[in-house]
Amino acid sequence: MGSPAPAEDQPATKLTVEAARAADEARELQESAAAMISRAWNDEQSLRQRVSVLESNIKKIESSIRCNPNIDRRDAEKLEEELCRARCIIRDGDVGSLLPSKSQGLFLKMFLGPINVRAVRKDVQLKVKEEYNNYRDRTTFLFLLFPSILLFLRSLVWDGCFPALAVQLYQAWLLFLYTCLALRENILRVNGSDIRPWWIFHHYCAMLMALISLTWEIKGKPNCVRKQEGVKLFLIWAICQGFAMILQNIYQRQRLYTRIALGKAKRMDVVWGETAGVEGQLWFLCPILFILQAFEAYVGLLLLKTAVVGVVSEWQVVVCGILLVLMAVGNFANTVQTLLVKSKFKQRMKSRSRLDVDHSSSPNSARN
Repeated sequence: MGSPAPAEDQPATKLTVEAARAADEARELQESAAAMISRAWNDEQSLRQRVSVLESNIKKIESSIRCNPNIDRRDAEKLEEELCRARCIIRDGDVGSLLPSKSQGLFLKMFLGPINVRAVRKDVQLKVKEEYNNYRDRTTFLFLLFPSILLFLRSLVWDGCFPALAVQLYQAWLLFLYTCLALRENILRVNGSDIRPWWIFHHYCAMLMALISLTWEIKGKPNCVRKQEGVKLFLIWAICQGFAMILQNIYQRQRLYTRIALGKAKRMDVVWGETAGVEGQLWFLCPILFILQAFEAYVGLLLLKTAVVGVVSEWQVVVCGILLVLMAVGNFANTVQTLLVKSKFKQRMKSRSRLDVDHSSSPNSARN
């Protein structure tokens, strides 16, 4: 008979067996995970196909409703509302992750590379939206605070002249702000948020203007009051814009919650630009917006005038003036577009109310 293994070899043998068992278990888990992922991928492709077919059917039904003259107008509007709710369920629920994602665009690829920023889980998407809203709330107060501090120090400490470093630090912060907003809005758009392309383009223009302003040599004494008139007016406009942004953020979000509850907006939608709320708030906000847009265009034209006259003739002044006028015109056009959409919706609701009254007062409905 052989002699038993030495006592010191037994722990090594036991460890060898446990290591082999761990390796076998790892391979088994790998095979199970691969099988599970394969099944999930097949199920996902099946669901994607069903979603695609359903969206195609919804478009066909909508086209049939519009092309069929025999359908009553009130019935057609009810059918369109039902289809709108169905589309909101598709796009706003977990099914939305199965829809083809929008292109990330050159801006995201330039900053992040070819990385997929679309979140699969709806709670993660909503977290991205919540963080975007919180960021807007925080930066709105800073947008109001920084120019107020600069104007206050100009009158009390700097003897009526802005130092170049202070203005450039402010422009650097604006560049950081608009870059962050543009990045977050592009990510939200990839995740299904309905952000108008103009507002992202507007932030691109603001980024470019802030970047150019960093290379603009701020003229000081002598005669700095005249040379810095455009800078002062821009800071005053920024303060007014900050107040308007606070008002927008307060009630636009309330309006968005109402639209989501009615099934007319998706949970991933965000408040942007001049999306106004109820009628009273609309009449209060629109004059402020139009005045700010006119003020913004005036500041841009003033910068162009100072360059033409020769007070401050750098190329940066010309480009910043053009960008301010461009953003003012774009904001005005977008505000008017929003008002037209709201006006059409209001007329549609009034016509529906009249149809309901006529239907209820008709002889057939009276007999029923």
